[in-house]
Amino acid sequence: MEDEALDDSMEGGGAQRVFHALSSAPRRKILAYLSASGLTAGEIADRFSMSKPAVSQHLSVLETAGLIKREKQGQFVHYSLIENNLVNVLNGFVQEVCPVGRPIKKESQARARAK
Repeated sequence: MEDEALDDSMEGGGAQRVFHALSSAPRRKILAYLSASGLTAGEIADRFSMSKPAVSQHLSVLETAGLIKREKQGQFVHYSLIENNLVNVLNGFVQEVCPVGRPIKKESQARARAK
């Protein structure tokens, strides 16, 4: 009951959704993979050793939190970061100093340059 009141007091639960989204290591890794360029759902799933439905659930949480957007292009769903989102700016900073996120971000940047 108290958690519901907290959710309601934070812009319709927006802050709570963002913190929930960032509480998961796989979701933070997805944000790092999307840091420089978009990926399809399949390309994201290929980078994880979990089921595609599990990856889809993580993507849904990130989308609900307003951190990523999806765009259907033909038979593929492409995901990308929502630009100019303060949380994504802060997450990008953290990725620079995080030993796990730094190499993933570099991979994403290299992929963006190759396009």
